[in-house]
Amino acid sequence: MGLFDARVPRYTSYPPATAFNAAVGAGFQADCLKSLDPDTPVSVYVHIPFCERLCWFCACRTQGTTTLKPVETYLRTLKKELTLLRDTLPAGIKMGQLHWGGGTPTILPPDMIRDLATAIMDIIPPADDFSFSVEIDPTLVDDAKIAMLADMGMTRASIGIQDFAPDVQNAIGRKQSFTDTKSCVDSLRAAGITSLNADLVYGLPYQTTAKFADTINKVRALDPDRIALFGYAHVPTFSKRQKLIPDASLPGEEQRYHLARQAAQAFVDAGYQTIGIDHFGKPDDGLTKAANYGHLRRNFQGYTDDRCPTLIGIGASSISQLAQGYVQNASATAAYMARIEAGTLSGHRGYALTAQDRLRADAINMLMCNFEIDLTALSVHPDADILSPVHAGICKDFAGYVVRDQNRIRITDAGRPLTRIIAQAYDGFTAIQAQYSQAS
Repeated sequence: MGLFDARVPRYTSYPPATAFNAAVGAGFQADCLKSLDPDTPVSVYVHIPFCERLCWFCACRTQGTTTLKPVETYLRTLKKELTLLRDTLPAGIKMGQLHWGGGTPTILPPDMIRDLATAIMDIIPPADDFSFSVEIDPTLVDDAKIAMLADMGMTRASIGIQDFAPDVQNAIGRKQSFTDTKSCVDSLRAAGITSLNADLVYGLPYQTTAKFADTINKVRALDPDRIALFGYAHVPTFSKRQKLIPDASLPGEEQRYHLARQAAQAFVDAGYQTIGIDHFGKPDDGLTKAANYGHLRRNFQGYTDDRCPTLIGIGASSISQLAQGYVQNASATAAYMARIEAGTLSGHRGYALTAQDRLRADAINMLMCNFEIDLTALSVHPDADILSPVHAGICKDFAGYVVRDQNRIRITDAGRPLTRIIAQAYDGFTAIQAQYSQAS
């Protein structure tokens, strides 16, 4: 399998969500939540699925709205879900991290921001070292919203940029000027938000190295603390809105690769440290420190410095990451709301982890985060030897890109673009028929 034609999971979880099944649902979800240790903080993810505009490149679970009425109704359901969680969780549990994603969380006006944040913190109070991050659309935020988010404890803002080239923006249905974006960044800094990250996407329609260089320079001028560089996944059979993007407008596989390398080199030259396969951080950023100290992990938001072992997903399509496995809430907003209104948790599919799954998950996470497998650390699993043929196989199949040094199997610098492909060798679910994103 070559880099340019390979389609493999992103491995934000193992097993990938394509392995989830309907046999694991609300009952499993409730049992897992009840068994949590109240002395160990949890992370919380809240999904806001609404957007005033639907970007054509996006494959997230979102829906458009021109009024706040459906948002208000959804917020009432979120609060009912929080009540169900209060009745399920052990007393005294606290929240180490909170993340609002979407969709567009900043579609909420200030009063709704306060209402939702207060409702969450009333049910799961913040721990002492609490952090709160929010995904922000610079075209749908103002000083009043930023001030309220800061008042509610927001510590990090994630700014969607994708690309600043006008023809690229027109092709993906997302118009966003550099002026608007800089104004948002300035407002966040003025409000005391000290951690900012910017999201870029390569492989978008009509992207060229010259135009992407201009976008990269503008992003560097914004001086974010962290940068995420994602490859566009063109899956129009899954995300119908992507049919508005002509296939012929997309860069070829080799051009995608060069766009990614161009951006990576530019950020390294600007003093950012490479983190995993697609992130870059300043030396003092929390994600950079996590990578340097061996604490970097993957979850459904990508790379994280989150040390909480449990992630509770709230809202439609949210996924909870629990010690016993994964549970995803009903994906469609209407189905999610119907379950909550009926007085039950909304989990509708998931996966119960086995001992072998945990072993494979650890190996994949090591590769995705550290570009190496620590065989000594992996040996704590009683059945670690079952991966011996896989270790030998990747050292042979990827000779020159993978080397074995005493008790470590390491991906070389030249092999790092192949990381997801190498990680797939440890995946026990490759027979599942699913459409994944390109590895390049």
